[in-house]
Amino acid sequence: MIEKLFAAALAAVLASAALPAAAQQAKPMRLTLNFLAGGPQAGFMLAKKLGYYKDVGIDLTIEEGKGSATTAQQVATGQTDVGFADAPAAMQIRSKGAPLKIIAPILQTNGFAIISIEGSGIKSPKDLVGKKLAVQPGTAQTTLLDAILAENKLDKTKLDIVNIDPAALVGALLEKKVDAILAGADFQSVQMRDRGFKVNDIFYRDVGVPTVGLSIVARDDRLKESPDLYRNFVAASLKGWDEARKNPDAAAAAVIEQFPSASKDQILKQLNVDLLLVCAPGATSLGRVPDKNWQTTFDLLTMYLNLPKDKPIGDYYSNDFLPASAPKC
Repeated sequence: MIEKLFAAALAAVLASAALPAAAQQAKPMRLTLNFLAGGPQAGFMLAKKLGYYKDVGIDLTIEEGKGSATTAQQVATGQTDVGFADAPAAMQIRSKGAPLKIIAPILQTNGFAIISIEGSGIKSPKDLVGKKLAVQPGTAQTTLLDAILAENKLDKTKLDIVNIDPAALVGALLEKKVDAILAGADFQSVQMRDRGFKVNDIFYRDVGVPTVGLSIVARDDRLKESPDLYRNFVAASLKGWDEARKNPDAAAAAVIEQFPSASKDQILKQLNVDLLLVCAPGATSLGRVPDKNWQTTFDLLTMYLNLPKDKPIGDYYSNDFLPASAPKC
């Protein structure tokens, strides 16, 4: 018995010695997502499955979130190590004094859209005049409607805007109670296509509102205390997202392995939309948004979401944690 115990202990030591130093000293880290696991988060799960975080000394736990604003607040209050949140939500929280910074946008433009059923005749924002538009109160999509109207020189009073409960949003459109909805092209549109409907998406980014989308966010003091840890996290994450571009099916499968309650087929459909957003026009690499997009985001938020103008856009994000060899767009 003693010999067997000794042999087992020796085998464990030898196995540990065979691991890279980074893996032996892996630091626990918690990533809180913006919402339930799906296509918009798949690159993280693929990176974890492929061992990219272990390779850089990170033992990562991924947990689902309850909305971008909640995730950003959890990061700001130190309840989680790193978060995945919509950039405007994170910026609004930072503007109120929270020690929060965006360090790597994953979706360089948002996936918000004006969604209608094919045949409705709605092909541009101007086609909303005289039509019934359903919105979800309090969401970024709804708040940014004013920006769309201004960019397209439309009078809000010419639209019939209806506030509707999120749970009834899709049903209202499919039952033709409304002509269009404001929602996510990678979520509600996918749901409707799954039910056999032909859907038309007018992306916000294509009609003058290309705000920066879902991004990696972290707390200021932790970035200062452990800059290499966060650089490694970003590098591993971008590597995972690059691999998701090459093999979306594997990325969807990785989500299912780690969060079994999700549907692989729907995740893959979501991801195929999200992969259209990982690089903004003019971007050179993953995670690095063109300066003009940041400025546009700032201008839109100060004009329509009451973001204060007392600090420049550069106060809200940092490129210092992006790898020099980030995957190219």
